[in-house]
Amino acid sequence: YFTLKDEAAQIQCVLFRSNAAKYKDLLADGRKVHLGGQVTVYEPRGQYQMVVNDVELQGIGALQAEFERLKRKLQAEGLFEADRKRALPALPECIGIVTSPTGAAIKDVLHVLGRRHPTLRLVLIPCRVQGDGAAREIAKAIAELNEFAATTKDVRWKPEMILVTRGGGSLEDLWAFNEEVVARAIAASELPVISAVGHEIDFTISDFVADVRAATPSAAAEMISEAAMRALDFLTDAPGRLRRAVASHFETHHEALAQLARRLKIQHPTEQINQRLQRLDDLGSTLQRLVKSRQQSLRASLDHQAKRLAVCRPDRRLARLQDLLNRQRDRLLKLARTGTQEAQHRLREMESRLRLLSPQNTLERGYSITFDAQTGRILRKAAEAAEGATVRTQLAAGELTSTVTKVTPPANQA
Repeated sequence: YFTLKDEAAQIQCVLFRSNAAKYKDLLADGRKVHLGGQVTVYEPRGQYQMVVNDVELQGIGALQAEFERLKRKLQAEGLFEADRKRALPALPECIGIVTSPTGAAIKDVLHVLGRRHPTLRLVLIPCRVQGDGAAREIAKAIAELNEFAATTKDVRWKPEMILVTRGGGSLEDLWAFNEEVVARAIAASELPVISAVGHEIDFTISDFVADVRAATPSAAAEMISEAAMRALDFLTDAPGRLRRAVASHFETHHEALAQLARRLKIQHPTEQINQRLQRLDDLGSTLQRLVKSRQQSLRASLDHQAKRLAVCRPDRRLARLQDLLNRQRDRLLKLARTGTQEAQHRLREMESRLRLLSPQNTLERGYSITFDAQTGRILRKAAEAAEGATVRTQLAAGELTSTVTKVTPPANQA
């Protein structure tokens, strides 16, 4: 449910569900539209209303919507895919042009091509580029160029590509290049197609379908003539390059000739004989030095061996060994005497120490040792001997055997 109104009046509108899915996106506040339908009366309220069954945008909005619709449709069919785009011929000799013969676009193209590629042959199929029927004329011209290229016997005038172009303008002016018939004709073309419609900011359906899009007609002409310009530059620079190549060639061969001359001078028979004579002199001098050096080396070795022989004479060696033996014998006797004396001294010291620590020596100083006669145990305390027990007393000379009698100590003794 919505309201259609202008400056003076308004009417309620109804868009039923069967048509709503198709036209709902076209309805928005403030848009200008053309509506188709029937005027009816809504009886419960007693008011007129319009039952809408067709919606069309008015003005630029309608064209833009149609542009987007067709773009989505053709894109879904794959007409914009990069893998179906073809490369342009590198250096075309003849091209076909589809445009108005009186427009600014053909003048720009002819001006650029005349300056950059004057030998390029052009086959123009004139057509209208705006207004009713322009799209069909453009599509027809593309088809005619393809047919002409396929049937002509004169290869000089056989187009190798097609330029579809026109100058700038409004969306309405460029609309012919947004129609499906033109897009289909470009997609069906056997020849590669350049689309150069409007200014750099303008995009049309033909730009998306064409093999190459140029920003302007002049840019398309520069693109077509780029290889020719490079070839022209190559030819223009050819004399200079040729002179440089010849000069480089002569310089290279002059240097090679000079090298050959130097090699010939070096390898001349007289020069070879002189070099070999000089080499012979060098070898002779070297041989003399080697013989002299060898003699000196052998003489020094002989002297050294003589000295070694003199040192190693048996009689001298025997005398030296006899002297060494005598010294070793004297040293051994001296060490034996010294060792014996030291051992005797240590023995006397140990004997004195043993005598000092001997129990016998203690006994000789007046001490005695008492043993239990039965067990032989040394008695250190009187309490260790029982009354009537027999004990042995060791003196410095001899022993005594006694019977133990207990004696009560005085009261004042512990």
